[in-house]
Formats: sequence, structure tokens, C-alpha cells
Amino acid sequence: MQVTTSLALVNGTHSRVKHTRHGFMLYNTHDAYVGRSLELYGEFSYGEIELFAQMLKPGMTILDVGANIGAHTLYFAEVAGSTGSVIAFEPQRAVHQILVANLALNDVSNCRALQMGVGNAPGQAFIPVVDYAAAGNFGGVSLGDDNGAKGETVAVVPIDGIGLDQCHFIKIDVEGMEEAVIDGAAGVIRRDRPALYVENDRREKSESLIRRLQDLNYRLFWHLPPLFNTANIYGNGVNVFPGIVSINMLCLPAESVNNVTGLQEVTSPFDWPLAQ
Repeated sequence: MQVTTSLALVNGTHSRVKHTRHGFMLYNTHDAYVGRSLELYGEFSYGEIELFAQMLKPGMTILDVGANIGAHTLYFAEVAGSTGSVIAFEPQRAVHQILVANLALNDVSNCRALQMGVGNAPGQAFIPVVDYAAAGNFGGVSLGDDNGAKGETVAVVPIDGIGLDQCHFIKIDVEGMEEAVIDGAAGVIRRDRPALYVENDRREKSESLIRRLQDLNYRLFWHLPPLFNTANIYGNGVNVFPGIVSINMLCLPAESVNNVTGLQEVTSPFDWPLAQ
């Protein structure tokens, strides 16, 4: 698809709607990464989607854990098609509202968007107050404890507790809670052996996360896509994210016949890609 204009269709105080690579998207213009990428390039972290496109097919059940405003969710819904389904989890109320709006703007009917956190057991977590009218990284908000701060609680569920009939792919981007999500999905992971795409950008948590995934008999591969795509849909050649990459792992069942090329395999819990 070629988007020939980057003009805004709707302008608000800090909200804007544009035609992007995967459809119409509402986003916050003050968001440092997702919003800014959509504003300037009409897409977000397209290198991730290029990887997903090599393994996702119509009819699949896909989980988007930490969906944010749906920059990838729209693609997941598109590729899953009428015979597949997507479940998107986003705990921030204001961000979840934008996610739902983006699904509605694009007539998406095969996706459930849940305002919930995902963890290793049913419960609740605290979300601090965020000023969405000021500049910030709204995709970097972590769930945590109250500690006297202002905010609100949100339900937390384990994936094993939501009654999935099948699962083919799970994307996990939850700001340091990745291992808890995996622990709460261990039953589904053992039963269905889905491919996993897991953020791993906190070195202090990396060793334990890698060990947990290897214990589930997965092969892990580093994937470090840059935020800037030279072939972005708006044809904008100015890179406002120089040197910035995401640090993720593609995780495949050890018995998988998928051939992975061009990615460095994680061979030890002590591996760290930026140290090389």
C-alpha cells in the first residue's frame, strides 16, 4: 500500500488522525516514540512487522500483550483474517481507548481489546497517573505497586486463565514484566508451542528471562530493528531516531522446522547483543 499524503485528517489538542501504512490511526502527538513515528513516517517499528510477516498466516490466533494504541494490532488483525483472531491487552485506560478507536476506525471485527494487565496469576496492579497532554513515552509505563502515588488499579490475568482454544503467536512488550507473562502462559506454551516475540531490553532481567524461555525448550534469536525505516510509507528521509533500536527476541520451539536466517542466536543466559 502506498500512502501518498501525510496530512492529518483530524487535529485535536494532542490527538491526531492520519492515514498510515495499516489504515487510519488516532495517536497522541506528544508520545515520544509511537506517536512521533506515526506522525513523521506513517508507521511504527516496521522492522518488527517485516519479521512477523515471515511466520504469520490467515486463521491464526495471535496475542498482542502490551498493544499500546494498536500500531501492530492492526497488522495482526489484517493477517489473521476472518478465520483468525487477535486478543490485544493494554492496561492504560487512556491508551486502551485509543486502541479501541483505531480498531473501530478500520472496521476490525476479529480482535478483542482488553483493558487488562497480563501476569503470572489473577490479581490487580497499579498504574500511575500519566499526563497525556505533556511530552512522554506512553509505551514505557510500567505496572507496579501503589506506594502512595496517584493512579488507578487494573485487573491482571494470566494467559492460561482466559480459555484459549489455540494460540499460534504471542507478542510480549510489558516493560519488565515479560517473565511474569510467560509464567502465566506456561500451560498454553507447552500445549500449543506458539512462536513468541519478547522484548528484552533490561539487562538486569535478561538472564532470568532467557533461562525461563530455554527451560520451556525454545530457541532464542536476538532481533534489533531500528525505529527508523528508510522505506517508510511517507517517504520521509529524515531519521529523528538515529542509533535507536528495539531489543527483542524471536523465540521458536526447539522442535520447529522454521529456518531463521540473519538473526544471531542466543546461546547463553549471559548473552547481551549490545555488548558485541
